[in-house]
Amino acid sequence: MFRRDRIELKSIEEMLLMRRAGLVVADALDAVRAAMVPGISTVALDGIAAEVIARAGAAPSFLGYQGYPASICVSVNDEVVHGIPGARTVAAGDVVSVDCGAIVDGWHADAAMTVVLPDADPADVALCEITESAMWDGIAALQSAERLHAVGAAIEASVAESGTHPEAERPYGIVREYVGHGIGSAMHQAPDVPNYRPRDRGPRVRPGMCVAIEPMITRGEPYTQVCEDDWTVVTDDGARAAHWEHTVAIHEGGLWVLTARDGGHDRLAERGVSVAPLAVD
Repeated sequence: MFRRDRIELKSIEEMLLMRRAGLVVADALDAVRAAMVPGISTVALDGIAAEVIARAGAAPSFLGYQGYPASICVSVNDEVVHGIPGARTVAAGDVVSVDCGAIVDGWHADAAMTVVLPDADPADVALCEITESAMWDGIAALQSAERLHAVGAAIEASVAESGTHPEAERPYGIVREYVGHGIGSAMHQAPDVPNYRPRDRGPRVRPGMCVAIEPMITRGEPYTQVCEDDWTVVTDDGARAAHWEHTVAIHEGGLWVLTARDGGHDRLAERGVSVAPLAVD
């Protein structure tokens, strides 16, 4: 699973292009979040994201990727990732994960969020919160990490600590089949970024690396299967899942979260980590 391919190191100029793509992704996810109310179809959400991306003069990373037919992935309840938008409508209490990527001048950025619709089970709200928090803990670990797999170790530790949450019915599951990844001139590149503590330490963290960090956490077991559409990934036990992701640049000055409007300032400051933007947006 862990790629041994050469890791693409980005220049400052290339990171700035990825930042532009990252802000397009942020705009698209904001628009989808604003439109997500009970009764809207997942294909309508896809159309909203596609319009935002096109209006920005960017291109969707997902559309046509290995035959994928849409601009975003919309995964509902027990769907973990890669849900194909269609006629299905979201309902009150649903847990909806949206994954989006955009390309600017050949450079990619990728991010995901989970939205819990009104009248939700408090345990689903807790699931969403601990998944997002684990993502930020993993990003924060990059600040001082010598090796990349410190990210997965931090995510696993964060999820384990959250297992004592009062709304947790049982320990949360960390999906292992799907992991974060390098990103840049292609959407998926070396290296893989696991969301758990592997046996090895992983590649050395170096300036110029850009990675997408994306924990996928379930309210039950971590095991998954792929549906008949050959894309949608669901939990084996029907447990609900959440998915959060950001694209992060590592440069000589520090970290910069390319898909967060504030570069990750607020959530990383909570963890004692400063961000280092490369230019004023």
